[in-house]
Amino acid sequence: MAKIEHFEDLKIWKDAAAISVSIIKISMTGPLSKDFGIRDQIRRSALSISSNIAEGFEYNNNKEFIRFLKYSKGSAGELRSQLYIAFSAELIEREIYEAYKKELLEMSRQISGFIKYLQEHKYTTTKTREK
Repeated sequence: MAKIEHFEDLKIWKDAAAISVSIIKISMTGPLSKDFGIRDQIRRSALSISSNIAEGFEYNNNKEFIRFLKYSKGSAGELRSQLYIAFSAELIEREIYEAYKKELLEMSRQISGFIKYLQEHKYTTTKTREK
């Protein structure tokens, strides 16, 4: 079993961080860049996905990690909702919305799978999980 020493080694964290970077970049262009309220809320939701994964990992306790993974999954849903509203308000294109929707649904699925794994291995610590 490979040891994970840092949250940066987790694939789900890397994927969530990539979504955040992508959302920040997309929010700097087009009509979304001018709607400060929804733009900033979308950014916060995107950042919350990877931030909660990182925070939960650092507790070095599966129970806490699972709790923060659930927050992260919730933030992925929140971001999907906000992107739908941005699309409906014509702040982003359909293609952008559909691509993020697909990516975020996959992110939620991965987080759920990881939660299930941690629940089945409840006596391990975050420092000894498989990659």
